Amino acid sequence: MGPLTDDDVRDINEHCVTERYWNQDLAPIPPSARKWVTRDMIALWVALAACIPTYMLASSLIDGGMNWWQALLTIFLGNAIVLIPMLLNAHAGTKYGISFPVFCRAPFGMRGANVAAVLRALVACGWFGIQCWIGGGAIFKVAAIYLPSWSSLPDLPWLGINIYQLLCFLAFWVLNVWIVWNGTDSVRKLLSYKAPLLILLGLALLAWAYWAAGGFGPMLSQPSQFSPDGEKAGEFWSFFFPALTANVGFWATLALNIPDFTRHVREQRDQVLGQSIGLPLAMGLYAFIGVAVTSATVVIYGAPIWDPVDLMARFQHPLLHIIGLLGLVAATLSTNLAANVIGPANDFSNLWPQRISFRGGVVITGLIGIAIQPWRLVEDPSGYIFKWLVAYSALLGAVGGVMIADYCVLRRSQLDVRGLYRREGPYWYTNGFHIAGIIALLAGIIPCLPGFVSAVGLISVSDYWNELYNYAWFLSFGISFGTYVLMTLPKRSVFRSNPA
Repeated sequence: MGPLTDDDVRDINEHCVTERYWNQDLAPIPPSARKWVTRDMIALWVALAACIPTYMLASSLIDGGMNWWQALLTIFLGNAIVLIPMLLNAHAGTKYGISFPVFCRAPFGMRGANVAAVLRALVACGWFGIQCWIGGGAIFKVAAIYLPSWSSLPDLPWLGINIYQLLCFLAFWVLNVWIVWNGTDSVRKLLSYKAPLLILLGLALLAWAYWAAGGFGPMLSQPSQFSPDGEKAGEFWSFFFPALTANVGFWATLALNIPDFTRHVREQRDQVLGQSIGLPLAMGLYAFIGVAVTSATVVIYGAPIWDPVDLMARFQHPLLHIIGLLGLVAATLSTNLAANVIGPANDFSNLWPQRISFRGGVVITGLIGIAIQPWRLVEDPSGYIFKWLVAYSALLGAVGGVMIADYCVLRRSQLDVRGLYRREGPYWYTNGFHIAGIIALLAGIIPCLPGFVSAVGLISVSDYWNELYNYAWFLSFGISFGTYVLMTLPKRSVFRSNPA
């Protein structure tokens, strides 16, 4: 089946409007309603990359022992790798106008798609909570400079934060939910305004670090702790591979649900060019800012400060507090809305299309983001990399392996779009589940589980399993991809002769 026309979409919606697996939010978008072009995709990636977790990812590599060029090379390699599945999954969104959970129905089945969609949604909920905590934390720390009593209050039982930290977190949470409640086009407009603003703010922060540290020389001359005479001599590769996995995992969520955005794009050329320019350049720029400024804090303050919110709190001038706070809030808000709300809202809507709308999915996403207690996920750089980024990369790598094997190898990008909404259609398989897809998914996740439970301190396992865990995304993606191809190999000619 070729790219959809407006008549195709009208016909699909007319025939599927009474189907249980169709609602207006999940319906394919007709070509005439798609407004995004290359510049919108570039703006999307500038806005997504220009966020505090990007800065923290780069600076955590410095804190972990890398020098500036080792950290940047690791980040570049990770983003070059994740761009490949990103573009492959994005193709279906632009070609058929479908969202990620609908796309999942082909490899996993009408009901089985919920398994993959919920795995991805729960990770996004965690990110949503982290971003709300960062935005609320910025507000709290600036307020605490002028109201010191806020910091001296005891923590609330079971939470580990005080009442004012909780209130700032909830206030930023409400702001996020309110904006996305007005629809995805409001997010697109916000991104278009945010992108140039954040470029200027990022360059301003870099200029400050350059001035305060006395030039780029002192900033970037900090030696690697993995050098022969360093504190972590001989430990480089044991840190590099999980760090690379973490960098791939950083955008593993978007690599799956990128159709939620590219379904709004007019042409394949726009999404390919926009992403190929926007992702590596934006990540490279903001990673360099994170690396350079964190290196500068070693010169300025005598120790690396990997959290930009903590760095902002050290500034002395009130004007810098205001500018810094506005920049942090703008960066966190737009990234959170685009990356961590739209996708899971669609995923939760897919669970029960007749009862859960996009707005209902937004509320569910927000509530889980609170329940997950995100402040515990970013307490330290090691936990951020090994217990969060590497851990969920195993889940999402497996999902991506199945999806790409199905769409690119098995079906050669041919889908029966009407069948994606019909209960008794070609993607119903066995009671709504595609057994091959589910088995391949589990096959990729299971080898990573021993390393994960060891990383979080539940049990101790052998070094073999810990080593495997360091490659979680690569391992799970490769095993799931290969398992799915082998299990569907006998049916390949059938799938290719019939787009269903």
